[in-house]
Amino acid sequence: MNRFVVVSGCSGAGKSTLLAELSRRGFATVEEPGRRIVQAEMQHDGNALPWLDMSAFLHRAIDMAHADRASFSEARKWVFFDRGLIDAASGLEHLSGKPYLSAPGLADAYHRHVFMTPPWPEIFVQDDERRHEFQSAHDEYVRLVSAYRKLGYDVSMLPKTDVAARADFVLDALAAWRL
Repeated sequence: MNRFVVVSGCSGAGKSTLLAELSRRGFATVEEPGRRIVQAEMQHDGNALPWLDMSAFLHRAIDMAHADRASFSEARKWVFFDRGLIDAASGLEHLSGKPYLSAPGLADAYHRHVFMTPPWPEIFVQDDERRHEFQSAHDEYVRLVSAYRKLGYDVSMLPKTDVAARADFVLDALAAWRL
């Protein structure tokens, strides 16, 4: 059984906070590739930034997501990913019009049950690493829900509630899938 669980959805809607809570509860978590890429590129004056070269940024995100999955190939418990391959492939498909979501292995790259953070303007903030507007985050969310469903994933919307309740929601939904 696939133990890799994706938390995707709207930017700035609490994915990283949820993963921090799941980590606190003893689960392995993988930080969003995009944030790591932005931090590294900003530190080294790189160009693979979403506001400079979105294509290079998304290709790096795909490479990093593959490496993240490989690093947890022996995991025996749930591993929670803040975004992943499908998020980057969806972005590339939107950017280029090429069928990146048709790439082999995407439909079974993660556990069938995917959790989406819905748009939550009350907690959305911009910063040096997240420069896009809320509307762009919302539009990406719509594309991601469609992409995951198109690939056959079961999509659950996370409730707009405190992080402990969100973590309980995720773990309760996964309880039926014994490892």
